[in-house]
Amino acid sequence: MGSLTKTVVFLCVVSSVLCTPFINQLQPGQEWPTRSSVRQPYNQAESESAEAGVTKNEEIVVPASDDKEKPDTDDDKPIETLSDEVERIDYTGAQVWKVSTMKNNAQRVINQLASEKLIASWGGNHSTIDILVKPKALENVTATLKTKDISYYVMIEDLQQRINEENPPLDENELELQDRRGHRMTWKQYHRLEDIHGFMDYLAKTYPSIVSVKTIGKSYEGRDLKMLRISDGKPSNKAVFIDGGIHAREWISPAVVTYFINQFAENFDVESDDIKNIDWYFLPVVNPDGYEYTHKTDRLWRKNRKFGYGPSSCTGTDLNRNFGYRWGGKGSSSYPCSDIYRGSGPFSEPESKAINDFFKSSAVKFSAYLTYHSYGQYLLYPWGYDNALPPDHKDLETMGKLIAQAIQNTGGSSYQVGSSSGLLYPASGGSDDWAKSQNIKYTYTIELSDTGRYGFVLPATYIEPVARENIAGVRVLARYLGKI
Repeated sequence: MGSLTKTVVFLCVVSSVLCTPFINQLQPGQEWPTRSSVRQPYNQAESESAEAGVTKNEEIVVPASDDKEKPDTDDDKPIETLSDEVERIDYTGAQVWKVSTMKNNAQRVINQLASEKLIASWGGNHSTIDILVKPKALENVTATLKTKDISYYVMIEDLQQRINEENPPLDENELELQDRRGHRMTWKQYHRLEDIHGFMDYLAKTYPSIVSVKTIGKSYEGRDLKMLRISDGKPSNKAVFIDGGIHAREWISPAVVTYFINQFAENFDVESDDIKNIDWYFLPVVNPDGYEYTHKTDRLWRKNRKFGYGPSSCTGTDLNRNFGYRWGGKGSSSYPCSDIYRGSGPFSEPESKAINDFFKSSAVKFSAYLTYHSYGQYLLYPWGYDNALPPDHKDLETMGKLIAQAIQNTGGSSYQVGSSSGLLYPASGGSDDWAKSQNIKYTYTIELSDTGRYGFVLPATYIEPVARENIAGVRVLARYLGKI
């Protein structure tokens, strides 16, 4: 081949490479996956067996749970997702234990194990803490707790097995009903964000006289923060704000909030005046990026997905430590790799900022704010930032007990009532404290079922029972608001 020919071929190849557009240049959230295109947890075992070279136990990423500044390590690096086909984090062999913290040295031992990345905290109260134990750490953690005479018991023997069983596919009858209904929501399965937002849009089109949908902002990755209002427009109506999904892995929360929406919207004509005399504002998924990430990559992801900068470059902020009232205090971390990282400043995250901006720009005077989380079965009122109580704490306690009694009467679940810091632990920068600071009287964080048997991976069969008993509590609150 002559030199001229070689030169022409070389230039053609270079031109082809340089001019070929990169794939995945769309901003995250611009396109939604089509129906059935995304593998669900129940497909995981099949897909993994077809992929060679995956060592399951090494895929577990346990976030640091203590508040000390640490050098960056490979374990702290975020797993970034460019598509739905990324490798899922596998929790095969990981266990969840309930550990007694009654001994004086128990909390110190737990903190030490967490700093060594052998465990991660799932939550707790003044007497116990639930911990996730890595497979390779089981022997070490067992020996440590026994040496220190700290009692514990295993609640989940194999976490990945629970994840695989959590959200089974719908049967053919349910799939047929989905197509006939005009939306995909069933409350027999945990649904993706596309289904939730499609359901909200469907209600707005079907019941335009009472239902409206508004996007109050965008998430970090560009997803809509969709809020739905149910109202008959009476000027005398009270107003209640309900949100869910602040923490990504708490799937039961958006499921319960959307159940409320469905019950009130579909049955508005036959609802009691207690419900009709309230303007209901619902934000079912405060953290859409994190929620999608738990479906695609890491079932136990907690924070949002804002990319981290600086030495650690860890991804995500705990949105429930990012609200502006008493931001930066107890129970929050300045370390970006912590699960309770509070962000660079109050309302530094687009999701929390959107809520704050909505309240600042709204002329609505809200009578109640309910934020749904999991798990533990607690009904918590402010304050959370410290072991302190608001002046009207007796009113909050009384109303909380009425709601808890309605829940128990309906479904049998027992919810403990008390202040966040008093019943559990201090946690500053929470949305409930912030809402209370906005002069919203009846402000509660509701930690839904269960008490630890399943924890964050509550099977989908629990959605309707948990939602039914909790809507009974909401009705009690509505009845009381109608009298004041």
